[in-house]
Amino acid sequence: MADKRVLTGVRGLDEMLGGGFVPGSMALVRGAPGTGKTSLALQFLIDGATKHNEPGLLISFEEFPSSLHRDAESLGWDLQGIVADGRLHLMFTSPEVFLASLESPDSRLNQLILEANIKRLVLDSVSHFDRLTDDEQKLRGIYTSVVNGLRREGITAMLLGEKGRADYRYAFKGGLSFLVDSIILLRYVEIESTMQRAIVVLKMRGSNHVKEIRRYEIGTGGLKVLGVFEGREGILSGMPYRALS
Repeated sequence: MADKRVLTGVRGLDEMLGGGFVPGSMALVRGAPGTGKTSLALQFLIDGATKHNEPGLLISFEEFPSSLHRDAESLGWDLQGIVADGRLHLMFTSPEVFLASLESPDSRLNQLILEANIKRLVLDSVSHFDRLTDDEQKLRGIYTSVVNGLRREGITAMLLGEKGRADYRYAFKGGLSFLVDSIILLRYVEIESTMQRAIVVLKMRGSNHVKEIRRYEIGTGGLKVLGVFEGREGILSGMPYRALS
């Protein structure tokens, strides 16, 4: 059981993660708008629900159901059907209500987690907690409550976060980067006047992981991780250049 991993369903990413996520761990997925964070999250949930008998829950502070269904359909997934048969659940709420629900055993959230036997959860997005307070200590307390509340349920969770800076070393306000178990960064890269996508696992607690920066594509079936960026340096800095031979 110690070797059991939670597969993401993304070709190439599970290899980068050393076989998948550690069960019960918290993963932060950072990226600018349009890099595919929601697509990755849906792929993670749908793979668990349809292939591994692991019911999932997506909690959104910003998307509408119609938007999610449309995005899933464009990638070849019948999200509506998976939700209809109870393998995947969608919840649309606010950060304030979500936090209160975590602390209440009788809340709709906790009852759903228990009754539906939720194993995978996506929170979209944790960046919304930033507007609740300007106090770093209070924000850290919020993030700690979120991470500990999900860990208490034994859920493997993917937390989506907006990345607003080119510096990949930038840490989330409130110390979220230190609270989570793994960090995956998605970003756009301009190479020879064309936009490409790059993915890297920045951190993975308690497990080895591939540290290469790899290309990825988004199409029918979701994300697919490709090979490394050959002959390029400075990919994550936003200013890639040819490596000196």
